[in-house]
Amino acid sequence: IYIFENNIYYQPDVRSSSLRLTSSGKEGIIFNGIADWLYEEELLHSHVAHWWSPDGERLAFLTINDSLVPNMVIPRFTGGLYPKGKQYPYPKAGQTNPTIKLFVVDLYGPAHTLELMPPDSFKSRDYYITMVKWISNTKAVVRWLNRPQNISILTVCETTTGACTKKYEMQSDLWLPKQNEEPIFSKDGSMFFMTVPVKQGGRGEFHHIAMFTVQAKSEQISVRHLTSGNWEVIKILAYDENTQKIYFLSTEESPRGRQLRSVSTVGSLNRQCLSCNFLKDQCTYFSAKFSPMNKHFLLHCKGPGVPVVSVHSTSNTAKFYILENNAVLKEAIFKKKNSRTEIKMLHIEDYELPLQLSLPKDFTDRNQYALLLIIDEAPGSQLVTDKFHIDWDSVLVNSDNVIVARFDGRGSGFQGLKILQEVHRCLGSVEVKDQIAAVESLLKQPFIDPKRLSIFGKGYGGYITSMILKSSERLFKCGAVVAPITDMKLY
Repeated sequence: IYIFENNIYYQPDVRSSSLRLTSSGKEGIIFNGIADWLYEEELLHSHVAHWWSPDGERLAFLTINDSLVPNMVIPRFTGGLYPKGKQYPYPKAGQTNPTIKLFVVDLYGPAHTLELMPPDSFKSRDYYITMVKWISNTKAVVRWLNRPQNISILTVCETTTGACTKKYEMQSDLWLPKQNEEPIFSKDGSMFFMTVPVKQGGRGEFHHIAMFTVQAKSEQISVRHLTSGNWEVIKILAYDENTQKIYFLSTEESPRGRQLRSVSTVGSLNRQCLSCNFLKDQCTYFSAKFSPMNKHFLLHCKGPGVPVVSVHSTSNTAKFYILENNAVLKEAIFKKKNSRTEIKMLHIEDYELPLQLSLPKDFTDRNQYALLLIIDEAPGSQLVTDKFHIDWDSVLVNSDNVIVARFDGRGSGFQGLKILQEVHRCLGSVEVKDQIAAVESLLKQPFIDPKRLSIFGKGYGGYITSMILKSSERLFKCGAVVAPITDMKLY
């Protein structure tokens, strides 16, 4: 297919003529199979809003209607004396959102299009579609989310009839994160797996793997939790029906790392770590990808050492082949003078929160150093990790003897929902308090020069940086903000 002027065209092969599948497309107003600003930037995180069935006979696609969405005017400086204004649908906080519909077109024989309907409780209300995934040639799983983002409904839709059945509903008093997550289904569709928030005593909720089994006769769904503990399952990667194992990434060893693990879906739920013993002196932060039959997996070590990519046998992880070891980069870094990092835990409210310092190579606490505090870019993200890192701030540490600090306070991710959701309805307040508390704790150290404190943030981090500078005018000598949000109503 290709999309031209917001309409979808289907061309079975290069010699045949194109068939127009939609006719409602209107530049900047109605989008078929392609995302508008809101869906690309905030919901799907991709411009692609169409999905092929495995056999290529059906195409699911979104129709996004921005007719009632207020417009921003973007000036285009195209060489003339005066800029031209481009109208751009852009819903700000509380303004009208685009309406969304999900269709499936059957391309086997005469093209036939069906709409997949939202759950009854969402009809005639604002809602989003955050995930669409084919689970067979005729069935697709869809996640629907209400506008306050505190009710999420997962449905399985039979695309031959358009009927959608509710499989799971999630609710929160605050908001629901991880709404793009794709559940993993067994081949016959009788079981599926996804992460759900699970309460872990006083530490609050953490995301863990749940196994959902559909009872054949009653269509009732039973739920079994496969993992638990004060750590997060980051992503479910694969389900092997032959060995009855789920493979996933988690923070079980440390919130700053990512390890590849497996858990059995039967019996005593035996758990194993597949990456813990691989180059453990230089690798504690991994991502992974499994082959179609789950016989092998690619392991991407992302730090703290120089990144390494390897391919492993799933049945015997000690059997591996290094695809890339970045030897040239490793050698170049070895020749340079390098900083070292330290992590201290700060006690704030009821939490132990990590503060990372990048120290110059010749650091000594008998000297005084300038400090740069770098602020995170969004709620739910994470700055203090075991990932390999060389960036512009590394130059300041190595060449200018600056100490760079990063702090994951309340509102940061991957340490449980309690820490993340502390910022609910108070964006720009608890983060500001925590970052200032981190700097004040550093000022008690003899090696920090109180006259040379600086701060940097961009995007949402620019907003927090501005709020910190405003609330503590005498603390920082200077600050830099890049593309900051200045007022949440304007975002």
